[in-house]
Amino acid sequence: MECYLDNSATTRCFDSVAQLVDRVMCLDYGNPSSMHRKGVEAEQYVRYAKDVIAKILKVDGKEIFFTSGGTESNNMALIGCGFANCRSGHHLITTSIEHPAILQTMRYLEEQGFEVTYLPVDEFGRIRLEDLEGALRPDTILVSIMHTNNEIGTLEPVAEAGALIRRMNPQTLFHVDAVQGFGKCRILPRRMGIDLLSVSAHKIHGPKGVGFLYVNERVKIHPILFGGGQQRGMRSGTENVPGIAGMAKAAEEVYASLEEDVSRMYALKERFRNGLGGLPDVRFNGPAGREGAPHVISVSFRGVRSEVLLHALEERGIYVSAGSACSSNKPDKAGSKTLRAIGLDKELLGSTIRFSLSVFTTEEEIDFTLRALYDIVPTLRRYTRR
Repeated sequence: MECYLDNSATTRCFDSVAQLVDRVMCLDYGNPSSMHRKGVEAEQYVRYAKDVIAKILKVDGKEIFFTSGGTESNNMALIGCGFANCRSGHHLITTSIEHPAILQTMRYLEEQGFEVTYLPVDEFGRIRLEDLEGALRPDTILVSIMHTNNEIGTLEPVAEAGALIRRMNPQTLFHVDAVQGFGKCRILPRRMGIDLLSVSAHKIHGPKGVGFLYVNERVKIHPILFGGGQQRGMRSGTENVPGIAGMAKAAEEVYASLEEDVSRMYALKERFRNGLGGLPDVRFNGPAGREGAPHVISVSFRGVRSEVLLHALEERGIYVSAGSACSSNKPDKAGSKTLRAIGLDKELLGSTIRFSLSVFTTEEEIDFTLRALYDIVPTLRRYTRR
């Protein structure tokens, strides 16, 4: 039996998405900037995608810019807004548990003369609104807070943060990395005070290499790519029409049955947590139940190295992660920044596995994985103690 439980890293494409991408690549393959019929056909896919995404977010289609994925969207938001608004201030705020696409970009901006405040989090990975309030200054030009933590599934108080920022300093821009949250929650940027929102298609059963950035029309932002002036000059380069069409199709499908699918994932998550109750020396990281994301489960197995357990599970056909896929192949000897930020014991930093679910995950896969863990973990512990 094959159990794919690494859906926070990437998801399997919906069949309908794969079929649409194939059609656009092989039949409707025109360049959307071309003036002939093939170009017009391609442009219609781009317009369709903007309409779909704008309807889901309840925003205007002209506020959607297509990118190569979450990393580019985050870079575009932070660097583009940083440079465009530097006359108003040089202070930025983010959290200590952001994805590397945010943290590394913030490091770059620090090298360019910006000052960055990194908010701490509590033991569940949540920021404290009082810390955000204390960090806001008249020269704060942008705040960036992730919607859903990719390692432990924490849901940050994004709406509350947006309201606080608006009350304290209406000119401060609010960016949200929603790569793990989009497709799992209803996110309404205008209602939540979000000025910029980053999304990646391959986390919602769409193709890899495509995403989008929502930019509120009031936002002052500079492009970070230059060339042919596509997308109103904000993101030059021929649009990835197959990817864009596939992303829109995936978003359409995900949001058509969102409540039902999310409820089922929460039930599977609870089944997994309860099923591990008989295994000693196990710690769950992040919020429980609906306090956290429906699809992310972080578990520390005391006395077992995460890499060893990962490969032992792989031999059984079970695919999981030892952390963020973007950095798991570049191990940090100090351990995950997120796990350190929530105060996890040093002994457990290298003993943590992330299991992540999707709409395709079944009860049978959960039960199969639980049986494997009850067999593998005690064996590995005995071996380690020797």
